[in-house]
Amino acid sequence: MLTLDCDILAKALGFGRLIEALRRGHVDGVDLVERVLLTEPGPAGAPPNHLLVWPAWRFGGYAGVKMVSVFPANPDAGKPTNATVYVLFDGRDGRPLATLTGSALTTMKTAADSALAADHLARPDARVLAVLGAGAQAPWQVAALRTVRPRIDRVLIWNRNAARAEALAAHLRQALDVAAETVADAGAAVAQADIVTTVTGSTVPIVEGARLRPGTHVDLVGGFTAAMREADDETIRRGRLWVDTRRFTLADCGDVAGPIAAGVIGAQDIAGDLFELCRGTVPGRREVSEITVFKNAGGGHLDLMTAIAFYERAGAA
Repeated sequence: MLTLDCDILAKALGFGRLIEALRRGHVDGVDLVERVLLTEPGPAGAPPNHLLVWPAWRFGGYAGVKMVSVFPANPDAGKPTNATVYVLFDGRDGRPLATLTGSALTTMKTAADSALAADHLARPDARVLAVLGAGAQAPWQVAALRTVRPRIDRVLIWNRNAARAEALAAHLRQALDVAAETVADAGAAVAQADIVTTVTGSTVPIVEGARLRPGTHVDLVGGFTAAMREADDETIRRGRLWVDTRRFTLADCGDVAGPIAAGVIGAQDIAGDLFELCRGTVPGRREVSEITVFKNAGGGHLDLMTAIAFYERAGAA
């Protein structure tokens, strides 16, 4: 069995290849996906820690299991928030093929999921990107979204910790050669943006729907429990909503489950999922002025598609 470091392989794979691999993967489909979430309550005033397990199986092809830990307080001690291990199996005979390590497996998967949706939902002429959150996921979101919307030439960054926002802006200017600046008010960034991507663990909405301009695309990434909310009800009411999968989004994501429980929308108001978008069975953006919203909930199917892409790019297949 091979051991592959996705952080080393990330550049060789690249977002262009990964986004296309996810596009093909959604057309082909995945047969079985499950999710296990374990949570350790944090001390008073501190966020909880999480352990997630995502198994998935494409019959006759590959199967795999991802294990990821999420410890939100780690950056305060100079440690990464997430740690990931993936085991890939031959789906025909059950042989273990590879162990994949490195944070890029998750960060690239998450960003490519958003970018694939944005390719269907964001305006082709989008130029201003607002990034709410400045953690480890943020720079990957920018790189992936610029892969499908290369006209993006201005990035506005908001974060509760201003120093982290400044550090991200400096990194983006150097690594991606893009004009990046910080803003003190999330609402001001939202009001100027063509695309808004949120990468926080917030339980209080930071995207105010009243501030969205016509034609904006909103990419909600950070929330993965029912208690997390990155967008307010007005965002969901004004926007046309897509999800990567209905099953996990409706069960686990407060940005969608909350407005449904409040009667703001119904489950029937979800315009489609990423499988349907990629297969062309539902339309994406219909009008220039339309506000589009995508809830990136993740899932073991995406991890499997991403692990396959890394494995095959390494020449191991």
